[in-house]
This record gives sequence, structure tokens and C-alpha cells, in this order.
Amino acid sequence: MPKVSIVILNWNGYKDTIELFKSVKLLNHSNCEINTIIVDNASTNESITKIKSAISSQKAFELIQNQSNFGFAGGNNIGIKKAISLGSDYVMVLNNDTILDSNIVFNLVSFMENKPQVGAASPKMYFAKGFEFHKNRYNTNELGKVIWYAGGDIDWKNMYGSNHGVDQFDTGQFDQPLETEFGSGACLFLRSSVLKDVGLFNEKYFLYLEDTDLCIRIRQRGYLIYFVPSAILWHKVSQSSGIGSLLNDYFITRNRLLFASKYATLRTNIALFKESIRFLINGREWQKKGVMDYYLKKFGKGSWQN
Repeated sequence: MPKVSIVILNWNGYKDTIELFKSVKLLNHSNCEINTIIVDNASTNESITKIKSAISSQKAFELIQNQSNFGFAGGNNIGIKKAISLGSDYVMVLNNDTILDSNIVFNLVSFMENKPQVGAASPKMYFAKGFEFHKNRYNTNELGKVIWYAGGDIDWKNMYGSNHGVDQFDTGQFDQPLETEFGSGACLFLRSSVLKDVGLFNEKYFLYLEDTDLCIRIRQRGYLIYFVPSAILWHKVSQSSGIGSLLNDYFITRNRLLFASKYATLRTNIALFKESIRFLINGREWQKKGVMDYYLKKFGKGSWQN
């Protein structure tokens, strides 16, 4: 029976993490063994105390306490390394602000076991109720069935990832498994043998585009990435780190340049170079810092201090 490790990264978000535990404990694991690794990224609030209390009687839950904030990439890598050391066949990297359908792991394992060429997969992701981008657009009976991710494409000219189906009410239009360019880091189901082959998240990114970078490396080694619609979760999509936020300004600006330098055409790199000059002259404060840090090769957390 295959082993699955669920890796959950926490940073000052114990309320979401503990709520997620409730759905983890209800998972159908009739076709696999499941253990859960929580990685705390040096939280500054009561997260450690609260999480320890929540998992104290749970044998399949383990807490790793980081002494520094290593970002999404570095924090999850610590959990992934632990999972692989435990002999897990699959690693499920999972945002703490998600709620799981009870059959999500069962369906992902069933899919992956039957398709050995698939290196990674992501489930169908709905907006959690109340977290939709356009809250007044939907009828009450449509809430909880509004799509956030149903596969994705990369805009290679602008170096952005684009989710399929965003804001659409689910009427079954995305009910077939689909090969996709990238899986979402909100829930990325990874084959351990593939991770051993291609490596883990690139910690230069710290936050944003590290999941897409990993998916590209997986595909470059000949494996496939799939969207698996029978597997479902609900995502409390963050508004605070969206377009225009300081966090987004810094990491997206810097990391798009890094991502493009590795994978984009010369033409795209020239266009992004011109854009970066415009940001230096007329951009917002953290866009300017993102550009400067890229050219100064200040990666990881870089200049980000918030």
C-alpha cells in the first residue's frame, strides 16, 4: 500500500491550519497510508502552542519548527525531505488555507498509481465560500462550486501562470483529467521518485513561481503534469497578497525576471528587460526593489523585511 505524506506550511496561520486538520482527519485512506508533516516557518504568534495542542493526541501528525522563515520554497522543502526520509511514495504539498474533500487523497493516489508517467498532479480547486473574487456574482446555491483552478497555462510572453476556469460556476465543464502546463502550489501531489530525479523547489524564488518552476523541470525530464477533477478542495483565496500588494510587487517582479532568464525566449527576455527599466523609473517602491535585487542577484528572501 503506497504511503502519502501531507506537508502543510504554517506561518502565523494556526487558525486555518487547525481547521484544515479537521478535514485531514476525515480523509479516506483505504488505498494508502497517510501521515501529516506540519512545518512552522518561524511564526511570531501562538502558532506553535496552538498546533501542538491540536495534534497532541494525533499519532500521524508531526510538527517541525523552523528557526527562520524560509519562504514557501524553503519551508516546504524541509517537509518534503522529511517525507522522503520516511519512505513516502507521494508528497502532497498543501496550503494551510484549504479544506479537503474526504476522497481527495484516495482519488489522487488512484489516478497516479494507474499513470506512472505522471510526475505531479493537482486537484480541482473551488473558492471556499465567502472567498470568491466577485462575491455578488453568484446565487447562494452556487457558492462552494465556483472554480479557482482547473488546470493552467503559462503565458510565455508575459511569464505569468493562468488558471483555467477562474470564477466559473462548475457545471461539469472541467470533469475530465487534463494534461496541464503546471500544477498549483496550493495543492501539488508529487511522486517521490520524481522529486529525487528533478530536485525540490528552487529556494531562490522564496515565494511565487517556485511551483511553476518545479513543474517545468518535471516536464523537461519527460514526466507529465495532470489536473485531476475527481479530487477536490476548497481554497480560502488570499486577497492580502494579490495584485498591487507590497508582497506581490516585490516577489512577482523579481521572480518573473528570474523565471524568464531560465525558460523564456530571447525576445521575451528583452521585453522584460525593458519593462524592468520602466519599473526602475516609474514603478512602485517594491517593484523597484524587486528589479534591483534581481540584477544584484539577491534571491531568497532578498530585501523583503515585512
